[in-house]
Amino acid sequence: MSDTEFTAEEKAAMKERAREVKSARRGSKTDPEADVLAKIAEMEPGDRALGERIHALVRAAAPGLTPKLWYGMPAYAKDGKVLCFFQCSAKFKARYSTLGFSDQANLDEGAMWATSYALTGDLTADDKARLTELVRRAAR
Repeated sequence: MSDTEFTAEEKAAMKERAREVKSARRGSKTDPEADVLAKIAEMEPGDRALGERIHALVRAAAPGLTPKLWYGMPAYAKDGKVLCFFQCSAKFKARYSTLGFSDQANLDEGAMWATSYALTGDLTADDKARLTELVRRAAR
């Protein structure tokens, strides 16, 4: 495979995004939170447990954010714009899952800041506090 070709996982994510856009255009009557929870339920056990914890953390930290699917990943939006998303490790056969933040998130810190955080296994109380603060800042 050359550097200009998409992987099977990338192609699948693009197809999922196309379905999401078509569904939104048709005025889908599905419950977005139920869609997110169903996507999390499909994940492999380790990713599923982490996805459930991240979903609960985001919903508690910023209850005003709207859960939605974004490229087939659980995501959380404000005014229709995705602020953060959970990418499970199996999505692109990665070593770890991530909590990512879009450029719409208010996380600016000087000239450089992280936009994605690697997540492995159980989150400590300090990890949860840091992620909660990041989600709250993103949602401002």
